[in-house]
Parts: sequence; C-alpha cells; structure tokens
Amino acid sequence: MASIRQKQVASTIQRNMSTIFQQEGSYIYGDALVTVTEVTLTPDLGIARVYLSVYNVHNKEAVVEAVKHQATRLRTLLANRIRKHVRRIPFLEFYIDDTLDEMHRMQELFSKLKKERDEKSDAEEE
Repeated sequence: MASIRQKQVASTIQRNMSTIFQQEGSYIYGDALVTVTEVTLTPDLGIARVYLSVYNVHNKEAVVEAVKHQATRLRTLLANRIRKHVRRIPFLEFYIDDTLDEMHRMQELFSKLKKERDEKSDAEEE
C-alpha cells in the first residue's frame, strides 16, 4: 500500500507528465494520442512507473518504445517542472495500460453471450 507521500508525488508526476506529453508528444511518437493513466512509485521514491494508454495507432508497442527511448529527455523535462517539490527526481519506466482495451473486449464477449442466450431462448419458445 502506497504512503501518503508516494501518492502525492505520483499525482504530481502524473499531472506534469500529461502536460509534457501534450507539448512534446508529437515530436516523440507522431499522431498517436497518449494519456498518462497512472503513476506508481517505489517506496524509496526512486522509480516512477508510468502507465500509458495509447490510441489512434495500430502498433501501441512502437509508441511506448519511442517513449522509452526518450526517457532521459522526458526525465529532464519533468525535473524542470517538479524540482522544487521533490528531493530526487525518480527514474521513469513506461508501460502500456490496456485496461480500456480489456474492458471493450469483455463488453463484446458479454454482448455476444447475451445474444446467444436470447437466440437460444427464442428457439426454445417456438
């Protein structure tokens, strides 16, 4: 369970990384829409795990790899923004957050099951 300080720093990093991706994102990954969905920190506040949702592209892994390739530059941009709020700027690790994709996939499965159940009940009534 995260401490209060971890949550505060994670929230600060999430807000600032979102702004950085809005300003600098097109130079890194082009036309993709990238949002920062969550940031978690290690207990020593040394590593920030940044979870990204990627839209508007077919190859999401390529976008995340491009972001990982620019991690040092992104850390520097983040440091310029949060230097007065934290003692050490954490190292950044980027991951794909596919929660929304899973949600859509599950919704399609449930819709398919409901449709099959309705067809089966209609067939039994006849």
